[in-house]
Amino acid sequence: MASTRALVNAEPTLAALLARYPWSDAERALGPVVEGLMSFQLDAPPGAVWPIVSDTSRMNRAIGLTRMEFEEREGLLHGRSRNAGIVHEWVEVPWAWVAERSLYSVRRYSRGVVHVARAVYELTPLGDEGCRFDVYFGFVARGLLGRLLLPLTLSMLRSGYRRALEDIGRMLDSEGPTTFRLPPQEPPPSDVLERHRRSLLDAGVSEAATERLIQLVSSEDDMELVRIRALSLVHDWGLDEGEVLLAFLHATRAGLLHMSWDVICPHCRGVRAEVSTLGEVPRRGSCEVCAIDFDTDSENAIEVTFHVHPSVRAVPEVFFCSAEPARKEHIRLQLPVAPGESTDVAPVLLPGRYRLRVQGEQRHALLDVEPGASQEPLEWSSAAPPDARVAPGTPLVLSNEGDQTRTFIVERAHWTDEALRPARLFSFQGFRDLFTEEYVGSDIQLSVGQQTILFTDVVGSTALYAERGDPGAFVEVKRHFGDIYEEVRKNNGAIVKTIGDAAMASFVDPVRALATAAAIQRRLPPGREDLRIRVRASLHAGPCIAVKLNTNIDYFGSTVNGAAKLQACAGAGEVAFCERLLELPGVRALLDAEGANLGETTFASPALGGDVRVLVWRVTPDEA
Repeated sequence: MASTRALVNAEPTLAALLARYPWSDAERALGPVVEGLMSFQLDAPPGAVWPIVSDTSRMNRAIGLTRMEFEEREGLLHGRSRNAGIVHEWVEVPWAWVAERSLYSVRRYSRGVVHVARAVYELTPLGDEGCRFDVYFGFVARGLLGRLLLPLTLSMLRSGYRRALEDIGRMLDSEGPTTFRLPPQEPPPSDVLERHRRSLLDAGVSEAATERLIQLVSSEDDMELVRIRALSLVHDWGLDEGEVLLAFLHATRAGLLHMSWDVICPHCRGVRAEVSTLGEVPRRGSCEVCAIDFDTDSENAIEVTFHVHPSVRAVPEVFFCSAEPARKEHIRLQLPVAPGESTDVAPVLLPGRYRLRVQGEQRHALLDVEPGASQEPLEWSSAAPPDARVAPGTPLVLSNEGDQTRTFIVERAHWTDEALRPARLFSFQGFRDLFTEEYVGSDIQLSVGQQTILFTDVVGSTALYAERGDPGAFVEVKRHFGDIYEEVRKNNGAIVKTIGDAAMASFVDPVRALATAAAIQRRLPPGREDLRIRVRASLHAGPCIAVKLNTNIDYFGSTVNGAAKLQACAGAGEVAFCERLLELPGVRALLDAEGANLGETTFASPALGGDVRVLVWRVTPDEA
């Protein structure tokens, strides 16, 4: 097991730590400082330890601290707690941290036995597989009661951290339960769970997904259930994404869960508003802490999350700390720099793209971290963040040229794949079937990012209606829509609409869209005795916007227009798509695996940007 052991003779380190995080003269003038340093060694690297210790809310619960309450007012985070019958109230100063290296927090109290409290975590690599974890707490005591109680508080913290660090060792080795995850004090009644289990199974949810979901609701820690991200469970459960989504949607319909549409700040990526229907999403959002206003029509502005329905189990949102680094895990560095000052720092940045910004400003610069790039220190002035390309480990020199303290932030440019965006739901047939009442507000155009649009159209429909008559032709058209619907659903797509005898579907994954087009053609081959309809298909990928049309969610934009125009290049049994579809991940591999014989043509269309090279895949042969 990854061992945890206290280090002896940690006192000399205290002076060095205080040199890095000094008390100001004004703070020391408030009263005596009571402080202590704990030092532990873990047989795990900082990268493995950081996600655990930076989640200070769970850390504090494991240590045995009491609950805290937080409220945002006028851009400041106000905290409140009760310890030994004494009420403490404070303002939380925005935290400073360098991911996998250090975090620093300050609280300024207006009530309680403390004037100021400070906490510092530092992780220092020890060889390739270990690290030292230093924990510092310092308090400026308020009155005699503070001077008497704070040494006892430090002793309690020391004992609590020893227990918590043993838990961390078990967590890193996955050896049994820990105090970081606790079972519910009041699990849901067994008859309620059984009723929902039967309901999910009767609705067609797989047995594996049903059992996983029932177990989640019945036994998971409250902290894990306050805001459930369905996509984050796909890997843990070992199930298909569509299988998991369908389980959550049916559970919402059945009253086991409820769904919320969360407005997300583009900077801190915290939830700024929760509404119960998509139609209630406001056009604009704001974040007082980040000091910005923002539009909600961007691709990442809204996230769909799930919550246990209160009739099944009460899941209170509780805090044991504000835990800024854990709630903003995309931020790798957040450091305040005083006016006219500069500081050097070398954040831990893996290869990839990052954003450099100063808190409160919309503008940002892009930082590409690439092996082999320059290792010269990067000068970053608060007046002008630079676009740059650097090697991993390159130092940053942060310079504040303003007359007020500015906070420098380095964050991952990409958004997490675990967030369920509206675009994913709009392109999922289960959502469109179960939640027909959900719609985009009439005054909102919502970006849904990159989509692959599939159009199918009946070939020779005029002759079909002439031969079969309107009633007979309608029956065949309706049956062929059933075949198309089934193939779209199997590949986690969604039918957006039908227009006469044409169908429009959307997919997040271009490979699945292309596979669906081929599957549809194979289901409607020449010579099929029970259904003589043949179709042509076309695909196009690119950004789309979602709008409200009547009471439905529809897609518009050049991508939709392009997919419709490309139908002119396809005949019966064929699929047409632009050459640039081949550049998307997995498309060439699918065509190679299918042994696709592709034809070529040139097509001129303003919707496609002029003359484009079009590939035509003949999936089924011509009729003899």
